[in-house]
This record gives sequence, C-alpha cells and structure tokens, in this order.
Amino acid sequence: MEGIASLLAPFAEFGFMRRALAGCVALSVSAPLIGVFLMLRRMSLVGDAIQHAILPGAALGYLVAGLSLGAMTLGGLVAGLAVALLAGLITRTTNLREDTAIATFYILSLALGVTLLTARGTNVDVLRVLFGSVLALDDATLLLMTGVSSITVLALALFLRPMVLEFADSGFLRSVSAAGGAMHFLFLGLAVLNMVAAFHALGTLLSIGIMILPAATARLWTNDLTRLMASSVAIALASCSVGLVASYHLELASGPAIILVAGCVYMASILAGRAGGLLPRLIPRRHLEG
Repeated sequence: MEGIASLLAPFAEFGFMRRALAGCVALSVSAPLIGVFLMLRRMSLVGDAIQHAILPGAALGYLVAGLSLGAMTLGGLVAGLAVALLAGLITRTTNLREDTAIATFYILSLALGVTLLTARGTNVDVLRVLFGSVLALDDATLLLMTGVSSITVLALALFLRPMVLEFADSGFLRSVSAAGGAMHFLFLGLAVLNMVAAFHALGTLLSIGIMILPAATARLWTNDLTRLMASSVAIALASCSVGLVASYHLELASGPAIILVAGCVYMASILAGRAGGLLPRLIPRRHLEG
C-alpha cells in the first residue's frame, strides 16, 4: 500500500498534477469515442491530417494575441473546419479522393503553421504548440476541455443511431432520410472540437494519439460497438493516469509519456487481443466455438 501511495503522491501534493489529470479525464471521455468512428470509417489518417490543419490557425492566434486560450482555440477551430469543408468541396468538384485532398492540405497547413510560429515565436513556444503542455493547464483550459467533452457525449447520445448508420451505409441513410449529410458534418464538427481541445494538452503532433490508439486497442479485444466505445474510454483513462505518474517519477515529458503508454497497451493487444490479436489466431479453436 505504501508503494501505491508513493506513486500517487504527486496528485495529492501538486495542483498542476491534479489539473493535468482532470484535463486528461475530460479528453479520455470523448476523444476515444471520436476515434472509434474515425477507425470504423477508415478515416484515421484523415483525422490526423485535420489535426495538423489546426496548426496554422492556432499559430495565427498566437501571433495576434500570444498564448491566449481564446485566440488559439478560435484560430484552430476555424482552420480545422475550413480544411475539412474545403477537402469535401474539392472531392465533390474534382476527380481527387477525399484522403488525397486532405493530405495536400495537411502538408500545406503544417508548413504554414511552422512558418508562422518560427516567424516570431521562441523555441519554447514552438515546442509547446507542437507537443503540448499538459502540466500547464489552467482553469480556463480545463473548462474548455470539459465543455467539449460534455458536448461530444451529449451529441453522441442523441444521434448515435443515425451516426452509426451513416458510417455503416451512408447511401442507405441518404435514401431514407435527409439526415445523412447532417450526420457527416456533425461528426466532422465534433472531431475538430475534440482535436482543438486535445491540442491544448498534447500539441498538434500528439493529440490524435489519444483518439486513435485507445480505439485501435479496443478493436483488438471486441467487435461489439458498445463494448468498443466503453473499452476505448477505459484504455484512454488508464493510459493517461499511468503516463502522468511515469512522467513524474521518471522525469519524462508528460504528453509523449501518455502516448507511449497507450502505444505499449496497443502493442500488447496486437499479441494478446482476443478479437484480432496474433496469439489467439495461432491457437486453434474447438469446433463450433465462437
């Protein structure tokens, strides 16, 4: 018990550790749910591209108002939504596929964002935007992250069935209801909101990890959508908690430590996951065993 108490002591002793944990909990409740849908729609790389598209908007907000929560959030939100909508427009008006259109915006956005940051920012500012500052979350940022998490969970609770149908068979949903396009844009809006919230904690380069890694890990253990969503949230919560503790005691960067823990769980699941892992596939099942 003393060993466990010493491991958890940082949360009792330091307010910045408690705020970091609270922010991670808020992210873990909503971001992995978005990751589940990105994975099921095979849009994981598209989500990564949209995440990086947030960078120039956040960088422009930084140039205008410094490390202002409102300016960087608004800039990132506008940039992310603009790239998602422009990519959809290009897909519908040219012969380019959506992933190709978003990939081109991803490259341009990353180059523009880094250029804007290095034009006036210091190396510390650039690193903070790119890799996040989960240990420097203030009350306003926590309120933003909690609000995004609440909106996401509420929207999924209200529109889960049509959203699942849109992802499973978008053509059928459009043939029986006018909600198909609305569900697609609602999901894109929720995805951008969560990416902007995660950006403040984990930065542009790492925040997509808290969405995709828990969802991909859970997929290796279950095929049921309800269990998949619940498992992805649990994995994200565990990864954030262990990552924060490890970063404190081992003196590591907290954001990368969280993503590395999630990555280790993912790698272990590749071996042992009962719904897609390597070892269960090598062990022969009994006849008629599910």
